[in-house]
Amino acid sequence: MTASERAPGPEPLSEAGVSDTLLQRFLGYRMKRAFSVIQADLAETLRPFDLRMTSYTALVLIMDNPGLNQSQLAAVMDIERPNLVVLVDELEGRELIVRERVPTDRRTYALNVTLAGRRLCEKAMAEVERHEERMFSGLPLETRATVAEAMTIIRQGGDGGGLK
Repeated sequence: MTASERAPGPEPLSEAGVSDTLLQRFLGYRMKRAFSVIQADLAETLRPFDLRMTSYTALVLIMDNPGLNQSQLAAVMDIERPNLVVLVDELEGRELIVRERVPTDRRTYALNVTLAGRRLCEKAMAEVERHEERMFSGLPLETRATVAEAMTIIRQGGDGGGLK
């Protein structure tokens, strides 16, 4: 591969003397590598709150959508229902959320954040905002907007009509 065939960007990694030059041309590979860095920092950010990325995400979604049911939460988080039950049990056991039967459908539970859950969530969100600023401070605001738009297009299956 010639230099002109390589995707633009940083030089290939040389961790432990291993080249990833061939992989660097794939955006998916670069996204995965970047996400690994972001995920590691986020894990450290959430550790003092005894939250993981999934439990934090669930807590924020429940706080932002009072009365959300477990099926809706599983769908928006794109996780299997049995995994969600474990997650909801964990948050409920910590008294961060409550599960209440829906009067019109006794098989369905509405999820609501408790006062303790709201307080913890708000503190964690403030730290996640600082995490985001740390991770992305090297990107101009316009670039951040472009990356956000690109992620939305990818999430929608690539049918976004192209970037502006």
